[in-house]
Amino acid sequence: MVMRKQPTMSLVDGLVVGGGNARLERIDTLIDWSSLEQALTPRGTARTGRPAYPALMMLKILLLQSWYGLGDPEMEEALGDRLSFRRFVGLSLGEKVPDHSSLCRFRQSLQGQAEAVFAEVNRQLDAHGLILRRGTLIDATLIPAAVSEPPKQKGGGRSATDPDAAWTKRGAKATFGYKLHVAVDRDSQLVRAAQVTPANVNEVCIGHALVQGDEAAVWADKGYVGPAMRERLHAAKIKDRVQRRAARGRPLRRWEIVRNRLIGRVRGRVEGVFGALKRSYGLMRMRYYGLARNTAATLLTLTAWNLARAADRIA
Repeated sequence: MVMRKQPTMSLVDGLVVGGGNARLERIDTLIDWSSLEQALTPRGTARTGRPAYPALMMLKILLLQSWYGLGDPEMEEALGDRLSFRRFVGLSLGEKVPDHSSLCRFRQSLQGQAEAVFAEVNRQLDAHGLILRRGTLIDATLIPAAVSEPPKQKGGGRSATDPDAAWTKRGAKATFGYKLHVAVDRDSQLVRAAQVTPANVNEVCIGHALVQGDEAAVWADKGYVGPAMRERLHAAKIKDRVQRRAARGRPLRRWEIVRNRLIGRVRGRVEGVFGALKRSYGLMRMRYYGLARNTAATLLTLTAWNLARAADRIA
């Protein structure tokens, strides 16, 4: 296996001024990248092939893509003429830019590693005191699949191209795709944990697994009402801020309606996170086929979100 050495910045690189980017500089100094690099397994091409770019460089490039909404060809072009991008990823002025096919291959290699990258970034952000633990907001959002919707059938219907995606119905609208379940720190809006599932997996099956165990309270809507969540919160002595749900023959009492309304005001903050992820981070629709690839890509997107949020908080 042939690996490229991490490029050393030349005298010319040091003399070039301009091209600064305050947010990228804050992110670069916030993270111990050498520790993060250990979460990435070595990669490369055949011994006789082209040397592989350093995994950390490629990871930083993918983070840039999330922040700036660039596809692989556009990212290749941007690296060619944006000095701040080259500085952030550690690409010297004389170093050849990774092409878009290299970016695609590296992204595929992240399956199974994205979770470790996400966890290590969160560990470092926590060490900086950016996760406050006064409450966790737990919720889920639907993300349509990259494939065209298959015909609806009895039992839902599946796609041969993306067999992991599934149909679900929320209100009057049916969606074919996936569901992103998250646990968000109430105050910092950093995503502490996440799971991607087919769209038909119910929130009540996942919610208790997203409880971190060290927060003061958990805020969630009535979709998370169930014994698994209740027992998890009781065992960890966490305040239960899950909205109550009416049952047949048992309408909500007046105080429960008021309680639900008050919880909704806090719980609703997670909708702002989902909105930003869909509007600015490309999660309006999944980009790949299969649960494993979409999970890796989504965790990388959430890593980029957390880094950007952290950089803004320390600005």
